[in-house]
Amino acid sequence: MQYRWLSKAGKAIWINCRGSAIYDENHQIKYLVGCINEIGKKQIADNVSGLLGETSFKNLIIPIQDDMHRGFVLRLGIDNFKNINENYGLKYGDEILKQTGNCIKEHLLNHQKLYRIVSDEFIILDLFGDKRDAKNLYNCIRDSITAYVESINYEVYHTLSAGALCFEENPTASYTEIMKWTEFGLSKAKKDGKNMCYVFKTEDYRKFQRKSELIKCLHQAVDHDFVGFEVHFQPIVQVDKNRITSLEALLRFECDTFGKVTPYEFIPLLEESNLIIPVGKWVLEQSIQAVCSLKPFIPDLKVHVNISYVQVLKTPILKDILNIINRYDIEKNQLVVELTESGFIESDASFTNFCKNLKENNIQLALDDFGTGYSNFHYLYNLKPNCIKIDRGLMQNALSNDYENLLLKHMIDMSHSVGVKMCIEGVETEIELHKIMNMETDYIQGYYYSRPCSLDELKYKLENHLIIKEA
Repeated sequence: MQYRWLSKAGKAIWINCRGSAIYDENHQIKYLVGCINEIGKKQIADNVSGLLGETSFKNLIIPIQDDMHRGFVLRLGIDNFKNINENYGLKYGDEILKQTGNCIKEHLLNHQKLYRIVSDEFIILDLFGDKRDAKNLYNCIRDSITAYVESINYEVYHTLSAGALCFEENPTASYTEIMKWTEFGLSKAKKDGKNMCYVFKTEDYRKFQRKSELIKCLHQAVDHDFVGFEVHFQPIVQVDKNRITSLEALLRFECDTFGKVTPYEFIPLLEESNLIIPVGKWVLEQSIQAVCSLKPFIPDLKVHVNISYVQVLKTPILKDILNIINRYDIEKNQLVVELTESGFIESDASFTNFCKNLKENNIQLALDDFGTGYSNFHYLYNLKPNCIKIDRGLMQNALSNDYENLLLKHMIDMSHSVGVKMCIEGVETEIELHKIMNMETDYIQGYYYSRPCSLDELKYKLENHLIIKEA
């Protein structure tokens, strides 16, 4: 047997007890012979909840040789448990752990085993049930947690999330796979909103693995002098003069593992991993270099560079911008900083201060994806951009729907009334071009003029008059 002794001070000491019985001639136990040893620091069960720990769970799974095709593992975690410890203390946190364990235990069947693994997480093993049983069990436990919170008059409101792994759909006897898959499932439940149960799906896990591997590739690219990254440029045409006035810098990425990766996939990962900080600085420098390189073709060329909210919040981005501009000796108004509305928090003063400082340094500001958010007109007043950009989706709606068309015209008129220029993105055909020009927009960007291309390709197009060039 393995058990614990508690001292008067409440300190737990783990004990290993081994022995055998010696019988007399009447087969009655005469002696018990054995030894009692202190195990040491290794814990078989948790001191707070009294539940068996991860070691016991591991020792149960590892001897199983064949894949389990029936049953489930339910991994549960208290949401925002760290906040409870920080606000109410560790002792109160221990009480929450104990009561959560009690709420779980009261709904377990005889064949279901409960373990407390790390921190605020528990695992239930059931070798007979199915996905429906796992969901029902979670719902019962969640109801008990709610009842407990009500019983203490909402002194602390806490919830429980879960990741369920069903062996019928994902047969395995691997302890490592069970732990990885259930950890992913619990994390997914928390990311999806908390206080819910996510059932493990192989396709979701593969997406997670791709994301993890892609972040590794991005790290390697940054570490090796940005190999695999390339900046492409797409012309922006001034309508009234029919000439290129600026370019938008667009980041591309390619690696041996995944080939070409779309910006919609890799840019959020750059932001999530903070790699957008070194990459964004590199893009800024590449863009300014392009302006200098294209000076023989278009002397007063501007370049639009997208700046991430991560750069604004976590770096002295304005200082970086000014340093690069000074290094290459271009006019400050040749840089246009593009901010995507969906990436910014309206109430954060960092953004308004950043935009104000851009203005003070004669650096222009453009708001991208204007019209896709809920507070666009407030941004016009608060950030005072030089230009706003309408994406292809909104433009197509305006060309196919009279109501949307009228709205876009009003947006253009309103922008002009406060001295803001309008750029329509995504113009691909001559028909679209003429319709948009009739709306009196200021700038047009799209495949009709040119797809995004490398600097060398853009130079070739300009040299051979394959794209509009300065008159």
